[in-house]
Amino acid sequence: MSNKALEISSPIGLIAAGGVMPFAVAESLIARGINPILFALKGACDPVRVERFRHHWISVGQIGKAVKLFRAENCRDLVFIGTLVRPALSEIRLDWDTLHVIGRVWAAFRGGDDHLLSGIGRILEQDGFRMVGIKDVAPDLLMPEGRLARAAPDEDAAADIARGREVLHALSPFDIGQAAVVIDGHVVGVEDIEGTDGLLARVARLRAEGRIRAKAGRGVLVKAPKSGQDLRFDLPTIGPRTIEGVAAAGLAGIAVVAGNTIIVEPQTMIETADAAGLFVTGLPA
Repeated sequence: MSNKALEISSPIGLIAAGGVMPFAVAESLIARGINPILFALKGACDPVRVERFRHHWISVGQIGKAVKLFRAENCRDLVFIGTLVRPALSEIRLDWDTLHVIGRVWAAFRGGDDHLLSGIGRILEQDGFRMVGIKDVAPDLLMPEGRLARAAPDEDAAADIARGREVLHALSPFDIGQAAVVIDGHVVGVEDIEGTDGLLARVARLRAEGRIRAKAGRGVLVKAPKSGQDLRFDLPTIGPRTIEGVAAAGLAGIAVVAGNTIIVEPQTMIETADAAGLFVTGLPA
């Protein structure tokens, strides 16, 4: 996409999955005078929090119903936001209009998560909508470059960060994950279907079992989008829970790519990092 700022239309449609991010984005838009309408995914979006906003419920696979609702609400611009457990194709209940594009839906499901979201996005764009990203609708929620917490990475941590970025770049074509843990130059884990929380829990368990011998307070969690990824979809996310996981894993801090990583509850995240003595740093893209 172009670096030129997009003129976002109001109202804007938020295709809302799980977690707090759909609501943080909605509040950011409201603060800027843009009216959000949430299209909440059944089984993913928080049914309590969504009640604060104008919303409709849709199911994965109901592209026809969703398109009708987007048009009825005059939402030209759409954004995917939130966490979504990838459903099996057999679990999808397709509506009649979706059957007309079943070939493209099937092709989207055959790829990784980024391929799935971008594939569905292309289907919607062919229906006349415009898919936009967090950079366009809520840039205030993105990680800035430089240090956020009081602590800073030392030379050893900087070397681990560089190694982590190399590993993630090499794994990008396989659409495996967007995070790696490196300790003293050794890659001790990469993100898989369990997500970042699962990766950090695994590292904590390996420490408890004596499989990781490095002292606590060494090593880093590195997060970065995949090379060639459509940055409108599935950006890496960090927040207070990530900090807690890093502390439990005995690492020194977190390094993420600035401008391409979403921060959940930034003030609480920084306070949690400072209390644990962890660094949080934004890397040049």
